[in-house]
Amino acid sequence: MRDVTLVSSVEELMVLDWSQFSPLFVELEKTDLTKTTIMDWLKNWTIISDVRDELYNRLYVATTVNTADKNVQDRFDHFMDDIFPKAKAAEQKLKEKLLASGLSVPGFEIPLRNMRTEAELFREENLKLMVEEERLNNSHDQVMGAQSVTWQGEEKTVRQMEVVLRNTDREKRRAGWELMAERQLADRQTINQRWVDYVKLRERIAENAGFSNYRSYRWKELMRFDYIPEDCKAFHNTIEKTVVPAAQRMADRRKKKLGIDTLRYYDLFVDLSGKPPLKPFSNVYEMKDKASAIFHHVLPQFGEYFDQMDKEGLLDLDNRKNKAVGGYCTGFSFTKRPFIFANAVGIHDDIQTLLHEGGHAFHAFESFKLPFFQQYSESAIPIEFAEVASMAMEFLSSPYLSKEFGGFYSEADTARARVDHIEADIFFWPYMAIVDAFQHWVYENPEEGKDPQACDAVWTDLEKRFRPYIDWSGYEDVMMTGWHRKDHIHQSPFYYVEYGLALLGATQIWKNSLEDHQKAVGAYRQALSLGGTATLPKLFETAGARFTFDAQTLQDAVGLMEYTLLTLEQSY
Repeated sequence: MRDVTLVSSVEELMVLDWSQFSPLFVELEKTDLTKTTIMDWLKNWTIISDVRDELYNRLYVATTVNTADKNVQDRFDHFMDDIFPKAKAAEQKLKEKLLASGLSVPGFEIPLRNMRTEAELFREENLKLMVEEERLNNSHDQVMGAQSVTWQGEEKTVRQMEVVLRNTDREKRRAGWELMAERQLADRQTINQRWVDYVKLRERIAENAGFSNYRSYRWKELMRFDYIPEDCKAFHNTIEKTVVPAAQRMADRRKKKLGIDTLRYYDLFVDLSGKPPLKPFSNVYEMKDKASAIFHHVLPQFGEYFDQMDKEGLLDLDNRKNKAVGGYCTGFSFTKRPFIFANAVGIHDDIQTLLHEGGHAFHAFESFKLPFFQQYSESAIPIEFAEVASMAMEFLSSPYLSKEFGGFYSEADTARARVDHIEADIFFWPYMAIVDAFQHWVYENPEEGKDPQACDAVWTDLEKRFRPYIDWSGYEDVMMTGWHRKDHIHQSPFYYVEYGLALLGATQIWKNSLEDHQKAVGAYRQALSLGGTATLPKLFETAGARFTFDAQTLQDAVGLMEYTLLTLEQSY
């Protein structure tokens, strides 16, 4: 079998059309698949998949770094309209061919399991619907990316306004937050209409694939083999009993230190020391240099990976108008490089985001060493463990935030930063439960789930259940539309409980690092290198953690976090 050569550079890759892909897929489909040919066959399939995947990801990245670039959007739309459905259909034939052969190679057991599931779900009529869903995602990005306000005479993105929420002047926090909220509510009708479109579209996708509801379809699509929806609901209940009381204790302490009687949303982020907000960097160049030093201390190889990304222009970190919101890391499979996207505005949260996405990037570097696309692609790796890679990095890097290690802060400010991180993680679990429980309700009750007013009501009930410590009186419209401002709900349905499960895994790795940092990092890196070749429980086990979400494990994690908070607070 001849070796496939599709492109030799990114420049060539970016101008590919279906006419270059088609004959290569046809050749693979016609090739006799035997014990002698399978390795070369998989290798050639990998080469084609790498190119197709990187073309998609580079076009997607381009639409997010500038949501107002019509030329880029047109190119992305062409990919989704023409190349995407044809490639998916061609790949389906190759999956069926491999599965029918009964052949395999070492390290391919889990990819074959996933492939069987993908083959079961595949319906050609859904390809156009998936393109439509991608268009809705782009449209959502454009709406959210265009949100800006005028603050003190200057135009600010909503993301840039988050700096105001760290201001020690409560009146300024309130005024800034109200301005943000007013701007976000201005898009309420638009987001509501798109939401109806999202839910209807997903119902059709599930029905086409033979499912009675979208959640059942999505569960299989997400390759959730190791837990079921009822486990998630049990996790919500455990969080309510175990974490919400801890969050309430933190909220009470916050009220006392701030000298206030009631805790508003805009009081959640201000530093309790009474000192000005942490200002870790003045520009993204400084941010990258100091992050590099931190990663080198965690593990020299991780620092080298990060420096390589910086040198090759694979970090887009600054916030600007017409840039999609949020942060992410994606992989360029052809060039075997990750790419990090962020919206840094000069607050500590930016550091946490970069450390988090750095974990994803190192996961990509390590898993790209595997031989086949089906072992290292983003879809091959369980999301629950992919988020362990990122969340554990936040903990593993936290001891090196200080200037002593080339990081951002004095010792006292390092303690403040670590308190900020741990508090945010404790507050996160109840919020995660809200997001996940909301989505279960939507797709269990699709008729009501298509009604934005019903969604507002359910979100309100969940806020009261999991975050009773926040006073929303007078801001009920802002509170009930909280589901508008969580992109995962709109763009990546059911992708959120993974963060809660992963945080539980990450705290176990953190605990291990307190006992033996080198050993813990070594186990963590070994797990990253497995890519998608092991089961979810095995990945956790290799990293030194258990895949579980029982009450005792959660209680142990919260106990360690609260103890660490009290210890750190004595440092400033």
